[in-house]
Amino acid sequence: MSASEARTFTLSPKPTRRQVLTRMTGVAAAASMGLPVFAQARSIRIGATFDNSSVEKANGTGLFLGSSAYFNALNRAGGINGTKVELVLADDQFKPDVAKSNALAFYADNSVLAMIHPLGTRQTAEVSDAVPGMAVVGPNTGTVSLRKKAAPNTFWVRANYDQEIDKLIATAAVLGQSRIGIVYSNDPLGQSLLAGFKASLAKAKLEPAVIASTPSTTSMEVEPAAKQIAEAKPQIVIIGLAGTAPAFVRAFRAAGGKSSAYGLSITAGSLGAMGDLAHGLGFAIVVPSPFATKFEIVRRYQADMLASGAKDFSLPSLEGYMDASVLAEGLRRAGPSPSRAAVLAGLERIEGFDLGGVKINFGPRNREGNQFVDVAVMSANGRLIS
Repeated sequence: MSASEARTFTLSPKPTRRQVLTRMTGVAAAASMGLPVFAQARSIRIGATFDNSSVEKANGTGLFLGSSAYFNALNRAGGINGTKVELVLADDQFKPDVAKSNALAFYADNSVLAMIHPLGTRQTAEVSDAVPGMAVVGPNTGTVSLRKKAAPNTFWVRANYDQEIDKLIATAAVLGQSRIGIVYSNDPLGQSLLAGFKASLAKAKLEPAVIASTPSTTSMEVEPAAKQIAEAKPQIVIIGLAGTAPAFVRAFRAAGGKSSAYGLSITAGSLGAMGDLAHGLGFAIVVPSPFATKFEIVRRYQADMLASGAKDFSLPSLEGYMDASVLAEGLRRAGPSPSRAAVLAGLERIEGFDLGGVKINFGPRNREGNQFVDVAVMSANGRLIS
């Protein structure tokens, strides 16, 4: 991104030591992504906490690059009611307690009006609880149990994991494949995926071919699960893993596993790390393919990414771009002098909002704004085909 178009990263007045450390981490992360740091006199400030240095870095930086590209374009066009939007980054290293600390630091800074795309199930839970009077838009998790909490400050821009699994199993059924297994992480995220998997199979009147787990979302101890699934020889294995998915796929193929593999949306952020092993893998996607220019939102995304100096299109960055689009619409509806409460009210009034081929519907009693799910396959040339 060019210096004239980068987001700003500034410290709060009289920050605590924790806030200073948090923001310094954000500044360092910004520099590592090629985002120059400078100050603006007046802006609408948005907080972003995500993993920029650990196992989920690919997803985290992708989300941030997409939201940055959107706000860059918005600011070039004059901002929101003449005011520019500033993203303030904080790296939480994919640690729930750090995500909470970051959120509390944002909450203590009255100039920060909302937060965007926290990454991870436990991280999102901590963030939403820490900022009850502040909008949290576009958490990067589809865990159903979080939706059931019905947190009034949290606005979901992506479909949930149950909807993704339903789509994958329906796709398998069309292909005549009924022996389906799953690998999941033995933690809140994975337990939610397992419950959705069992429920979806029951609706299709099928039994699991094999169920295997890894110790946690971040654990690289994947070989036992890989061997278990390879020995069971299902027709399809659903990979309910995110940053550890590449290690699992390598171990699975090394163990002689020849099953077709379907990933969830959280798996797609790891495609680059899979190399040639990604070819032929199917994925549930909760945004259109970043190459599907039949969607207006994708055409705008590609143009704004290129204008920001980002040449690589990805599912995470398109999701971040869409999150930013939704938040910007809430900011517009909040009026010329937005407050946190006005932003919450503005987002709640978004109904039938067309992002450019994908519609968003919130409302007084609804925070799940989007049910878009598709299936894509990674081609031999590294493109997603949907």
